[in-house]
Formats: sequence, C-alpha cells, structure tokens
Amino acid sequence: QVQLVESGGGSVQPGGSLRLSCAVSRFALDYYAIGWFRQVPGNEREGVSCISGSPASPWYADSVKGRFTITRSNAKNTVYLQMSDLKSEDTAVYYCAAYAGCGRGAVELYRGQGTQVTVSS
Repeated sequence: QVQLVESGGGSVQPGGSLRLSCAVSRFALDYYAIGWFRQVPGNEREGVSCISGSPASPWYADSVKGRFTITRSNAKNTVYLQMSDLKSEDTAVYYCAAYAGCGRGAVELYRGQGTQVTVSS
C-alpha cells in the first residue's frame, strides 16, 4: 500500500521560509519518484518538484528554481521540500505524490491529502 502523509504547511510572510515533509511508505520510496505538486482552487495543478531514486536526481519547475530544494531521507522514509523566499503566488495546497518518473508533465500515481501553504503579509 502506498502511503503519503504531508506535514509542515502554514502561513508565512513574503520572503519567509517553510519546510514541507512527506512521510512515505518504504515500498513507495524504493519504487517511485516522489514529488510535490500544488493547486489553487479553480486553477490547474502545477508540478513543483520531484526527486527520483538512486542516484537521487531532483527536478524543479522554473517558477521555484533557486528558491525550493527537495531532498529525501531513506533512513526516515521522508521527502522534504524546503521553500525559501516565498512569494504570494506560492500560495496553494501542496500535495505529495508518487510518480513513475520526474518531469514537467509527470502524472501522479498516488497522492497525499495535501497541506495548505499561505504566503501573505
């Protein structure tokens, strides 16, 4: 069973930072690429970042390059998304997801319940 459980969302001022965590079942971490997409109600989902297996190879959307960093801890079965220099346009529900592979058009195979990120002054 693939389980993905997000945590770490919240509210922050522009320029601030947040770290999202995604606890992943061990099977999923070994078998799938794990990443994040975000969605604002009424808008299309946007792939944000993804990290594949071994060697860990990260992918980022152009909109977050240089500001977000994705990492994985095999020891903790967790994937992290460190978000810095947050902007109002980063406000969305962030979902952790399992993919067959990383890339701009990757389609999620499984996803978590989502966590809200709000960037506002």
